[in-house]
Amino acid sequence: MSQDTIIFFLAAVIAVLSFMVLYQRFVFRKGIQKKIGDMGDTLEQILDEKSDEKVMVFTDDKALIHLSSQINRLLDDRQRIQADFRRSEISAKNMLSNISHDIRTPMTVILGYLEIMRLEAEGKDKMVAKVEQKARKVMELINQFFTLAKLESGDTQVEMGRVNLSECCRENVLDFYELLTQKEFQVEIEIPEEPVFVEGNEEALQRILFNLISNAVRYGSDGKYLGIAVRTEGVFALIHVTDRGKGIEKAFAGTVFERLFTMEDSRNREIQGNGLGLTIARNLAVKMGGDITLVSEPDVSTTFTVKLRKMTF
Repeated sequence: MSQDTIIFFLAAVIAVLSFMVLYQRFVFRKGIQKKIGDMGDTLEQILDEKSDEKVMVFTDDKALIHLSSQINRLLDDRQRIQADFRRSEISAKNMLSNISHDIRTPMTVILGYLEIMRLEAEGKDKMVAKVEQKARKVMELINQFFTLAKLESGDTQVEMGRVNLSECCRENVLDFYELLTQKEFQVEIEIPEEPVFVEGNEEALQRILFNLISNAVRYGSDGKYLGIAVRTEGVFALIHVTDRGKGIEKAFAGTVFERLFTMEDSRNREIQGNGLGLTIARNLAVKMGGDITLVSEPDVSTTFTVKLRKMTF
């Protein structure tokens, strides 16, 4: 065998060995990348679904095993924090419900005595009338706290049935007729003559509409306009409650349904609200399998939309 043949043979062997090493490194790197990708997908699914699963990886690579172990430690801590938060939230809601209930009884007695004092004074003592008025506002706030606490703690059962949406809207507009006339509001009503039935609870729906119309009258008084429209969209029925007041800035659009959010920051600082009406309204809508959304263009129009599932039988 000649020297050139030997050199060629050795070079070929070296080339084959180099190719094998590079190929193995490529396959190993691709395998590591796939396992890391699978871990990332699993972690994303766990976070999105808020499940209690763990990240599993089948490998001999010590670095990947260590990484998955640390990820699972973080998931354990997250689950512990969430469980503690849920317990504290439930405890806080129950406490709020109990406190609201305990305060209502003495406030009812106080209001009774104030009413007796006012009647005995025969309208001569304006101070008693003012005290009674403020006490009634406190009682209203306590009742709203109590309602919200019961809703959020799951103590309120909303019995579902067949509700005539059109009729409920007409009744609520009529309830506000005197106030709207007194405030010289322009009222536009777009309610179908034929019944629009939804799956819901009439009492809950009445309360939602009362809160939304009260909100429109209170905060939209500058525009002196109220619009009520009932429409259908696929399997859903929609109620649009519109005013043309100062509106709500985009920065506040996502927080108007939060507890104790008040509109004076986003509409008019001179108007005071307790920040519970919209929260209660949305909770009731969600209890009925629906939702309430907001679209607002400041100084043009503000529309709250109630969305409920339509019934066709």
